Amino acid sequence: MEPDLLQSMLGSATAGIISRIFTHPLDTAKARLQAQQIKSIKTQSVQRYHGPIDVLRKTARAEGMRGLYRGFGAIFVGGTPGTVIYLSGYEQAKKRLSSRNENQPQSRGMDFLVHFASGMLAETLACVIYVPVDVVKERLQVQRQDAKVKYYGSYDAMKTILRDEGLSGIYKGYAATLVSFGPFSAIYFGLYEIFKDGARIYTGNEVQTSRQSFDQAALTRKELEDLPFPWLMTCSASAGAIASWLTSPLDMAKLRLQLERGQSAATKTNSVGEAGLAYGGMANCLRQAYRDGGMRALFRGAGARVMHFTPATCITMTF
Repeated sequence: MEPDLLQSMLGSATAGIISRIFTHPLDTAKARLQAQQIKSIKTQSVQRYHGPIDVLRKTARAEGMRGLYRGFGAIFVGGTPGTVIYLSGYEQAKKRLSSRNENQPQSRGMDFLVHFASGMLAETLACVIYVPVDVVKERLQVQRQDAKVKYYGSYDAMKTILRDEGLSGIYKGYAATLVSFGPFSAIYFGLYEIFKDGARIYTGNEVQTSRQSFDQAALTRKELEDLPFPWLMTCSASAGAIASWLTSPLDMAKLRLQLERGQSAATKTNSVGEAGLAYGGMANCLRQAYRDGGMRALFRGAGARVMHFTPATCITMTF
């Protein structure tokens, strides 16, 4: 890996961690909204939160700032190596996929497919780090005072999960996490590159993106300078907002499956938290959520997810 590229990636990863300081409470709000069930005759569960602001207010009042930042330790430790693997994986995948047809003219549709596939491959690699981080973070974020197994921080959560569930307890959610994060990354990078191409045309900075950009690392200073900084931020923020919204149902199902595994390990049953339900996989979880609350239930927490990911992806990709 080129030194300039590595330096840029480390800078982006560090900027991403810094952005988390401001956006992590929104991620906590998203997790708590997704974890709860709407009240119904079948589930007899209670909707305690009525939106991101309501979550933030109630959590701060009941648990203080510490409640809003549950799981931040896991992000702080795993965020930098995870982001470096993620960004370098994307660049290498994009370079290799594009080089297969380097002697053929590349259409915009093919460009999108290359970016889409590269995002999926990058997420596949990065999930080696992201899955343990995500499992620890989300179990802490939704932990209730009456939890059967109580974690006292990120390190304690990791140690307890490994002790009670083994390594499979950490990585059992790999597939669900990949199904959630993979489409997000694929859609994000696909849209990000399209938006950048459109911005280049609009600002008069159009370059040959098909062949030339694939021969250089996307995060090098040279490529970043071909668009004004405000346009780069706009492209990244827009792509992050759209991708996070579209994939919110997958993220919700992933979170509920991860929580179910933790509670099942604690009680040695297949029951799930408040709802008393056992999910038979991601598709089954999505069906149950839709049956109990329609499209609104599938997109529960989507607003908080958008508010969290939009600045987080923007800062990570542009700094």
